[in-house]
Amino acid sequence: MSGEESCTAPAAVEFQPQNSPGGYNVKTAVYHSLIQLDEAPIISTRQDLNTATFVLSQFPTAESRVALIDSVTSSRVTYGQLSVSIRSLACGLYHALGVRKGDVVFVLSANSVLYPVICLAVMSIGAVITTANPINTASEIGKQVRDSGAKLAVSAPEELHKLSPTGIPTILTTRSSYGDTLSVEELIESCSESFEPLPKIEVTQSDPAAILYSSGTTGTSKGVVLTHSNIISVIELLTWCVDSTSSQHDVFLCFIPMFHIYGLVFFGLGLFCRGITTVLMQRFNFQSMIAAIEKHKINNIPAVPPVILGLVKSGDGSDFSSLRRVGSGAAPLGKDVEEAFREKFPWVELRPGYGLTESTGAATWMITDKDAKAHPGSCGMLMPSFFAKIVDVETGEGVAPMKEGELWLKSPTIMKGYLGNKEATEATIDEEGWLKTGDLGYIDEDGFLYIVDRIKELIKHNGYQVAPAELETILLSHTEILDAAVIPMEDEAAGQIPVACVVKAPTSKLTEEQVIQFVASQVAAYKKVRGVRFISSIPRSLAGKILRKDLVSQFKQQQLLSKL
Repeated sequence: MSGEESCTAPAAVEFQPQNSPGGYNVKTAVYHSLIQLDEAPIISTRQDLNTATFVLSQFPTAESRVALIDSVTSSRVTYGQLSVSIRSLACGLYHALGVRKGDVVFVLSANSVLYPVICLAVMSIGAVITTANPINTASEIGKQVRDSGAKLAVSAPEELHKLSPTGIPTILTTRSSYGDTLSVEELIESCSESFEPLPKIEVTQSDPAAILYSSGTTGTSKGVVLTHSNIISVIELLTWCVDSTSSQHDVFLCFIPMFHIYGLVFFGLGLFCRGITTVLMQRFNFQSMIAAIEKHKINNIPAVPPVILGLVKSGDGSDFSSLRRVGSGAAPLGKDVEEAFREKFPWVELRPGYGLTESTGAATWMITDKDAKAHPGSCGMLMPSFFAKIVDVETGEGVAPMKEGELWLKSPTIMKGYLGNKEATEATIDEEGWLKTGDLGYIDEDGFLYIVDRIKELIKHNGYQVAPAELETILLSHTEILDAAVIPMEDEAAGQIPVACVVKAPTSKLTEEQVIQFVASQVAAYKKVRGVRFISSIPRSLAGKILRKDLVSQFKQQQLLSKL
């Protein structure tokens, strides 16, 4: 695997006793998890354990139990069938295609019942998966193939043309009319019929398991190297969360893409360890989601803020009575949206959380609905095994509860580093193993984390710092605004000014001045928006993050054209 030498593993942290509110240690300026150790999961330290072995060992003994249901066709895959498919594909990759430990396998596909099969089969032979968003261009995909050093690609048939220019050997996920290209389905079938055992492959927890590319919402996308230890640690935290809130008989809905850390560790790996049944959507569509909830009596939806906002603003007439819990992650959930959701769906528990690709998707979680209601706007408490610092962005010193700063994290889930990028790794993980998240936030006196915004996205107006997320929360509380984003625009006198990009309701006659006054009535003068642009949609990543840099680029181009 190219670039591995540039990656560094975080150092261990000694347990610090609580001697002030919020799990804060005054001497070290470190916050620790307030979840009692006897309640927390035990993170496995067996070095000979790999992700696939661990997940397969947790499969339910009842092989007839349903693991996956296709939301469109209603076809079902049992745990017994899933296990056979994983082992058969692993043998096919090893014996037929020559995939070996350390080889990188590039996966380009939307969600499918084969996605977790591919990932677990690759990991079981010590190879490394790297996943990509199917909407990426051929140029972006070519860059990732080269950067990751991939030796083999697995592609959905409709995406094959994007891989052709790279020259990488490729197999398809399913049979198709693309000549005689081999498919995963065919490999599984042939190896199931003539099963050839794998030789003993030494894979340890410290070996790389995945290279997931960070979203690049504020800069260039980088390959995040995650080890088997990182992933096993987060799966054990995830299964502990599921055990504490759900029943094995609950039905989950997956529309989060599995190429994203959120979808991969939750649906592609973690839920299998508790014998959960998941209804799988290939791609997200709001009306299809509602239809799936009604048809399959969905109980749990790990979601993202735009979906939660959509549920809040959706009309009546749908049957959501089966819903019990909705999670929120991947991007901040506004306090007003959270409160509006609880008002509309009082029987549904809303559980926000926080994590990054660099922390293998974990960090904080809202343990109980009671806690969530008592701390609106929070994304929960530090999960077991996590430590945090809130670091003053000016002085670099750790700060006490209720004071804002950059969030730093340390835990067994922290990435090994950025692939082939020693400079970026050292800028993100310090010599003591602290991950600098780039997120501005604070921890309250009860130990609950609040994310204010991305530090790089703060708008510098007349020397003041303005958080776009705060203004977006206010904008979304307006009944005639369906979606909104706030971006910085350069200003000769003030440096930057906040500009609101607004999606109005179809029948709305809302004016620019009305929007400006609506915000101005609720914030300090320096925070108010100075301009409004009405647009048809807000560009977002599939994980729900606002792509502010795309909006800024669009408006700069428009300004340039207007001058011409």
